[in-house]
Amino acid sequence: MKFLHTSDWHLGRAFHRVNLLGAQAAFVDHLVETVREHEVDAVLVAGDIYDRAVPPLPAVELYDRALHRLAELGVPTVMISGNHDSARRLGVGAGLIDRAGIHLRTDPDGCADPVVLADVHGDVALYGLPYLEPALVKDRFGAEKVSHEAVLGAAMDRIRADLATRPVGTRSVVLAHAFVTGGQASDSERDITVGGVEAVPASVFDGVDYAALGHLHGCQTINERVRYSGSPIAYSFSEVDQRKSMWLIDMGGEGEIVRAERIDTPVPRALARLRGKLEDLLEDPAHAAHEDAWVEATLTDPVRPEDPMARLAARFPHTLSLAFDPEGREEDTGASYAQRLKGRTDQEIAEDFVAHVRGGGQPDEAERAVLQGAFDHVRAEDGRRETGEAHR
Repeated sequence: MKFLHTSDWHLGRAFHRVNLLGAQAAFVDHLVETVREHEVDAVLVAGDIYDRAVPPLPAVELYDRALHRLAELGVPTVMISGNHDSARRLGVGAGLIDRAGIHLRTDPDGCADPVVLADVHGDVALYGLPYLEPALVKDRFGAEKVSHEAVLGAAMDRIRADLATRPVGTRSVVLAHAFVTGGQASDSERDITVGGVEAVPASVFDGVDYAALGHLHGCQTINERVRYSGSPIAYSFSEVDQRKSMWLIDMGGEGEIVRAERIDTPVPRALARLRGKLEDLLEDPAHAAHEDAWVEATLTDPVRPEDPMARLAARFPHTLSLAFDPEGREEDTGASYAQRLKGRTDQEIAEDFVAHVRGGGQPDEAERAVLQGAFDHVRAEDGRRETGEAHR
């Protein structure tokens, strides 16, 4: 049985100031054509369909067209909600849409209710495990603590229990949206840290034949049976070296992965990260290949040049980001606010702020616990508002 594994469409997202809706529509065209060309048996979409809980209308319209086109193919599609999606909004009409072969899995309580397909070798059970906010589902799943590993483990226990009731030889696939240990992150994923920990071990998916993951934007293999498809389009310059693709997974009669092939997705425009003095960037012939790319430029001139963006745009008309890192400086005092926060979690930023306002000295363990508890509480309250479970 052939599966096309994709995720992290982020419909409605822009790249800096560039509207990507056209590029996202081109990806949907490519997805539909790939399903047709490779005679795919099922499409797996592992979360973050939208970029935010309340997406713009053009993004909703593109999603609607995608569903209609997938349904017209007659190929079953299983989709889960990710941490960027509003599970309740995405799941509206799921029961009706299910009849068209589009199976939306946005309710955690339905994680052990699979879509069952069959081929000459028997049944394949496809379980959709939406993004689980630990504080919201801990009690529902009877998890031991508020952590991603605990709630995912509890949900997988339910899935394994259901699988044990099915005919011997039933193969299994799980769709999940999580940060699995060993995965490589980029700058464009939203932080999902809880209690200071966000990663879960790949062993949480033991007992199933394939785990189709979403959340991380780089296509990667955690192990032969646990893979990320990555986002189909680059959403930050940190993804400059990533090859954007989907996984075409061919599963054998015993649940073995016979073949895993990467299907490249359309590239709207190449990315380039350039660094150096302004005059060098403008004159070096080695940069000719980047003249039509989306460019992130970091200038190292000791003194900030006059009108640098306009001068860069004369050669690189698609320059989207300009930063300054003067060579020879001893401290990073000239870094922009965004640069200083880059790659740092909310917890780390808050701890640095506390140290700054008290004039030195990082928070102790008790203070760090209070800060982390506050962040976990805010994240949980945001989730409750989205699901209509906010306290009155």
